[in-house]
Amino acid sequence: MVNSDFVQQFNENGYAVIPNFLSDEEIVEMKKTMARIVDEMDPKEHSSHIFHLDDKTCKSRDEYFLTSNDKIRFFFEPKAVDQDGNLTVPKSRSVNKIGHALAWLEPVFKKITFGEKVKDVCRQLGHKDPRVVQSMYIFKNPVIGQKVSTHQDSTFLYTDPPSNLLGFWFALDDAAVENGCLYFLPGTQNVNPTSRFVRTPNPGTTGDLTMIRGVEPDYPLDQFKPAPVSKGSLVLIHGNVIHRSEDNTSDLPRHAYTFHVVDHHNAQYSKENWLQPSEALPFPKLYDVKV
Repeated sequence: MVNSDFVQQFNENGYAVIPNFLSDEEIVEMKKTMARIVDEMDPKEHSSHIFHLDDKTCKSRDEYFLTSNDKIRFFFEPKAVDQDGNLTVPKSRSVNKIGHALAWLEPVFKKITFGEKVKDVCRQLGHKDPRVVQSMYIFKNPVIGQKVSTHQDSTFLYTDPPSNLLGFWFALDDAAVENGCLYFLPGTQNVNPTSRFVRTPNPGTTGDLTMIRGVEPDYPLDQFKPAPVSKGSLVLIHGNVIHRSEDNTSDLPRHAYTFHVVDHHNAQYSKENWLQPSEALPFPKLYDVKV
């Protein structure tokens, strides 16, 4: 059973750190699996899919992105690909993230996601029917790892009420200020999102499959609190808490594995969200999956 000290921290700040959640062996296994996946990937088939987060309106808009619920898809760093789709850095350092069904399709990540410790965390937070809606491996590679602008996860994975979204973020390397650790505005878990990233209801006129509805306020950067963590730590992230991360300009990696759960008990996952369950993979019930 996971020590319950994190519950008060989470309720007060909107995020909490649980050190040593993953063992060294689990981290090595996850990194080896991801190295294999990248090694087997043909960049020519995927490198046109750049992951933009400096401007949310530039985020991937195509079917490749929108149909990734039940697949493993590759999204590249803007600085890693030239205008012709050719890599400008080694393949092993070119990918921004891989998602969004790692938790279901890759046994190593499935074992972590649906493990008893994760279930215990959800139970201690009072979740009755948590379901896994997406999972990603984030590379934040040295020198070119791009920042993640100020946001709330509930902007992208909206639930009604918004308080029913929970993010699990596992540090697979030491995450420090130098290599792009997370920053938070503590206590903003009670701030409902003012913008939504949704599927365009009628994309015929513009061709854009996604859109931003509403406006996100500007928050002074000096109000954010850095959250450096050692590898193996789990960072729990309330769906509403405002957070960000900076570019990784160091020569150190900052790999992370992350997934989100939605407590479907007395909550509704929005049908407008960019990510939707599919017939091949409905959002799996966390407590029902045995690993």
